Amino acid sequence: MQGDFSSWAKTHQSRFEQALQQLLPTADLAPQRLHQAMRYAVLDGGKRVRPLLAFAAGELTGASLAHLNIAAAAVELIHAYSLVHDDMPCMDDDVLRRGKPTCHVQYDEATALLVGDSLQTLAFQLLTEHHLNEDASKQLEMVKLLAIASGSRGMAGGQAFDLDSVGKALTIPELEFMHIHKTGMLIRAAILLGAHCGNVSDAQLSKLDHFGKCVGLAFQVVDDVLDSEADTATLGKTAGKDADHNKPTYVTLLGVAAAREMAQQLHQSALDALADFGDSAQRLRELADFIVFRKF
Repeated sequence: MQGDFSSWAKTHQSRFEQALQQLLPTADLAPQRLHQAMRYAVLDGGKRVRPLLAFAAGELTGASLAHLNIAAAAVELIHAYSLVHDDMPCMDDDVLRRGKPTCHVQYDEATALLVGDSLQTLAFQLLTEHHLNEDASKQLEMVKLLAIASGSRGMAGGQAFDLDSVGKALTIPELEFMHIHKTGMLIRAAILLGAHCGNVSDAQLSKLDHFGKCVGLAFQVVDDVLDSEADTATLGKTAGKDADHNKPTYVTLLGVAAAREMAQQLHQSALDALADFGDSAQRLRELADFIVFRKF
């Protein structure tokens, strides 16, 4: 494996940004304001963790970069749409995302709603108009994976549970259930879609899915810790908003120290799931490290 993790990540992030530039509708294409807002919501921001996970899983299964660009873009478009909608006044009512005004603040609420709708449908357009696997049934499985991960049985369902939990005292299992769906399902989908772009067995998919479940939950635990400790400038989004909205978090239920310990336990479980893959899973291991030990 060539290069250190930082170089690998920066190379993929830069190349992926160029891919997104090409895959999104151009800003001068009618309706121009909507397409400008879509590009605003997606480009030049974020850590691109989900695309990096797709690239790392795809490298493990021998997938081509061209195919991985499409799978990673589909997941990132779903993620971007969810952020646009989550930030709206009817949801979390936030004004800052990725260090700049949220989409509904920069444009307006109606445009932001349409941006989310359009990014979601574009994700599935990409998965169906590009040839990503020699076996058509496997490509259909990829569409199903993303649909489940982003719908009522995944991300949207987790958000519904999140909205219903405001001001309530949840148990740890209830909080895990919410975040396995709200955050974890799309992270798992990124890994599995990347893997499906190459040659992968059912046994390997099962191990990769377990890895994704662990890192997805760890991502949220760490996010809760950072939300309680980091400032707005560091996070690129409003710090402390969960506490301000009286939302249950791993920090409010466990405290910072125990939440960090939980993240480390999930990190180890994620690494254990990759034990049989050897050096080919090194990038996934490094991404697990980044997710758990990140500072922003």
